[in-house]
Amino acid sequence: MTTPALRSADEAGFGYRMIRHGPVRSLAEAAAARGVSPADVVKTLVVRRGADDFLFVLVPGDRTISWPKLRTLLGVSRLSLPDAEVATKVTGYERGTITPFGSLTPWPVIADERIAGREITLGAGEHGVAIAAGADDILAVLGATVADVSDPEQER
Repeated sequence: MTTPALRSADEAGFGYRMIRHGPVRSLAEAAAARGVSPADVVKTLVVRRGADDFLFVLVPGDRTISWPKLRTLLGVSRLSLPDAEVATKVTGYERGTITPFGSLTPWPVIADERIAGREITLGAGEHGVAIAAGADDILAVLGATVADVSDPEQER
């Protein structure tokens, strides 16, 4: 089995492990299925800076984007999340499968600093498939900017 994400990861030349699991309905289920903590399930979010100007933000699963921190880092006053249709159109991936690897456009990547130095799992472009690898390898390959861009997830 291969996806554009897995082909891109292969071409990047870093070591990773593919994890295939069944359908999951939550981050907690994804963590359990992957055998990791929720913090090690890294969410890839598509953020719109302007018309046809997007970027990827990587955030640990137990955290959420801090919009004030991200706006300050990028020097902009306005950011938004595109709707699911736009996210699919600009990445080639459905929500829940989005990854910077193999995206239709290689948008810039911002990664929360809490990801560095650990093994993480990241979507691999298809539901029920992830890659596990050293975050530092992933961040280097993606040329990610690493900064404090998240806040703890609020209890619901």
